[in-house]
Amino acid sequence: MKKGDSIAFFVLIFLIILLPVLSGSTYTLTVGIFSGINALVAIGLCILMGYAGQVSLGQAGFYGIGAYVSSVLSLHIGLPIVISTIFAMIVAAIAAVILSVPALRLKGHYLAVATLGFGEIIYIILNEWGPGGPSGFGDIPHFSLLGYTVDSTTGYFYLIWGLVAAVMFFSINLIHSRTGRALRAIHESELACNAMGLNVVALKIKVFILSAVYASLAGSLYAHYVTFISPSSFSLFYSILVLMMVIVGGITNLWGAIIGAVVITVLPELLRRFEELDVLVYGLILTLSLMFFKKGLVPILIEKIKKLRGFAVAKH
Repeated sequence: MKKGDSIAFFVLIFLIILLPVLSGSTYTLTVGIFSGINALVAIGLCILMGYAGQVSLGQAGFYGIGAYVSSVLSLHIGLPIVISTIFAMIVAAIAAVILSVPALRLKGHYLAVATLGFGEIIYIILNEWGPGGPSGFGDIPHFSLLGYTVDSTTGYFYLIWGLVAAVMFFSINLIHSRTGRALRAIHESELACNAMGLNVVALKIKVFILSAVYASLAGSLYAHYVTFISPSSFSLFYSILVLMMVIVGGITNLWGAIIGAVVITVLPELLRRFEELDVLVYGLILTLSLMFFKKGLVPILIEKIKKLRGFAVAKH
């Protein structure tokens, strides 16, 4: 892990520990919980798109698989929730393989349409044959681990953001490893990677599986936190929302996924004061951010810090 990432990681841990102590507000922690759930999905998409260069509009499908499989196994079959969550991630990984083998032969807009179609298929399946149909179902048990049931807002905040920190630690080390360098090379030129002897297809499938597993984990956490799910939570809109998170935060930097997830999750809450105009203001802010902050918030911030450092060094 590089120095900058190490500092950012310790700041993240510090904020995770400190926020529940300082806020004292259930509402703030609830928004923080949903930010953490979204961050897990966004991290996976950032690796897939920003580093491997593979477009996906189907993350809501894997998110829904995680939520439904984990909920059904724990509620109707009685499996421990940790086992249900792991099984849900395995199912999502299998679905990712089934999708990626034919879809990753496509590129650009064609790949986007293929993954979009997958997401819509999952949505239709959940809507038509899922428990409760379009209305969904409830009474999903809270997350439990080693006999301890997490049933408080503070407990869920620490659980979810602890997992975000663990996933982030793994992901940062991954992108700085040999595999990460190979993924960035694929983003630059698949032809050159093939010429160098890299197994491009296998790498693309593996990173697609990784993003699906992250989304599935987020879906399981979401289901066991809210204890009620319906297909409407896993529609195309959610895939687009996650894409916006990654783009606003900065698609070329993993920290951008977390910042983008927090910004896009918190922003609608801050705009509630505008009442009927909140959606209009929300859309306007997103449009302006895409127009004037094309690189994303985190890459722009890094550039500013480097310029300030360069100015300070030159001054001395």
